[in-house]
Amino acid sequence: MTPRLLVAGVGNIFLADDAFGPEVIRALAHRPLPPEVRVHDYGIRGMDLAYDLLDGYDTAVLVDTARRGHAPGTLSLIEAEPPGDTVVPEAHGMDPAKVLALAAHLGDEPLPRVLVLACEPELLPAGDEDLVPGLTGPVREAVAPAVDALHTLIPALLADPTAPAPPLGRPMESGPPPPAALPGTAAG
Repeated sequence: MTPRLLVAGVGNIFLADDAFGPEVIRALAHRPLPPEVRVHDYGIRGMDLAYDLLDGYDTAVLVDTARRGHAPGTLSLIEAEPPGDTVVPEAHGMDPAKVLALAAHLGDEPLPRVLVLACEPELLPAGDEDLVPGLTGPVREAVAPAVDALHTLIPALLADPTAPAPPLGRPMESGPPPPAALPGTAAG
């Protein structure tokens, strides 16, 4: 069976809470998703993710951290907007907006619908700081709820890839459907 949906872990395992996406993917090994779903830890390999977004998926769910002004460990579901002309594609790095722009630049087909299951970080070291492996407590505690959220979200997206995403519930939050923004960009 050809996977119809991609779940992508995004983040650097050596930069504290940025490892959230890879940790959720690792936790999914104990609670696998249906065979129609490809689950992959991309880490910081943005070029690989850009090419995989062109493989004909109906939907992609990126699992990442995003500063949204909530308490650390809060989960948000964000509907990513298609990349605009102001986002410059970048072949190196893992800024989700730039990865989407790169995928749009590389392919002739439309990109899949992209959702971001984001966790509010407590600690994200800047690029010039020392390596800080390991998640903070609140973000580590959000890994299991993120796996639960994926097990709720994925069946709904497989049934209808265009349907509004189901709410995450409390204490998690989910925003309304678009307009929303990718992590690191301003909301419309």
